[in-house]
Amino acid sequence: MVGAGVLHLTSQREEFRAQVPQWLPLDEDFTVLASGVVEIGLGAAFVALPRQQRLVGVLLAAFFVAIFPGNIAQYVEGVDAFGLDTDRARLVRLFFQPVLVLWALFGGGWLRRTPRD
Repeated sequence: MVGAGVLHLTSQREEFRAQVPQWLPLDEDFTVLASGVVEIGLGAAFVALPRQQRLVGVLLAAFFVAIFPGNIAQYVEGVDAFGLDTDRARLVRLFFQPVLVLWALFGGGWLRRTPRD
C-alpha cells in the first residue's frame, strides 16, 4: 500500500489520473494525490499499529470499495492505463478488486477462524 501510494505522488501519477472517473466532481490531480496519501497512511498504519489491526483492515477494505468506481469507469469509458489497453484486460481487472477487499479483511483479522474454547 505504501508503495502504491508513493507511485500516486510520483512516477505513475498520470496513469492514476487516467483512472479518475469523468463524472467525479473533484479535480483529477487532487483525487490522485489524496488517494495516494490515504494509501500511504493505511499501509503504514497496518504495520505500525498492530493493536489496531482490525480497524485498519476494515478501513483498507472500505478504501478498496471506495475506489472501485474508478476501475469500473476505466472499463466503461475505455481508458488505457497501467497497460490495460483492451476491454477484456480492463474487465478482468474488475474481478481482482473483491480479492483486495477480502485480503484487507483477512489481514485485519476479520476472516480468520478462531479456535473454539
